[in-house]
Amino acid sequence: MRRSRSCADGRRRDDTGSASIELITAGVLLLVPLVYLVLVVSAVQGAALAVEGGARQAARVFVQQADAASARAAAQRAVDLALDDFGLDSGSARVEVACSEPDCLASRSFVTVRVRASVALPLVPPVLRLNVATAVPVGASATEQVSRFRSDG
Repeated sequence: MRRSRSCADGRRRDDTGSASIELITAGVLLLVPLVYLVLVVSAVQGAALAVEGGARQAARVFVQQADAASARAAAQRAVDLALDDFGLDSGSARVEVACSEPDCLASRSFVTVRVRASVALPLVPPVLRLNVATAVPVGASATEQVSRFRSDG
């Protein structure tokens, strides 16, 4: 059965086919933001996993090194590797190392590594410096204890 509406001049107008156009229009208007939301959440989650894994691994390798200089270099390498695995720019990450003792590698001391990075939202063009305002900061920290069996000599 065909449905029709009457126009102002008395003629009848056929509505056949308008439901499919309305469905396509509404579908696109709802689907595009949903797909973008999935992209954003995926990018932020990937960055959070990369930063957390980098901080954890950096703390682990830090406490196993022989001296503080090589420990800091090994921690930085571990963070760079973790961020590169997730496709993030390792140069923009900040790595901070805090120690519970003046000598970071003293037996039974605690070492805390904090990693901070920012991830740009996907599909945002770098026009008029909008990419600075549309970056999401992510951070993580990990603490490890230096082995009690470590010899300081």
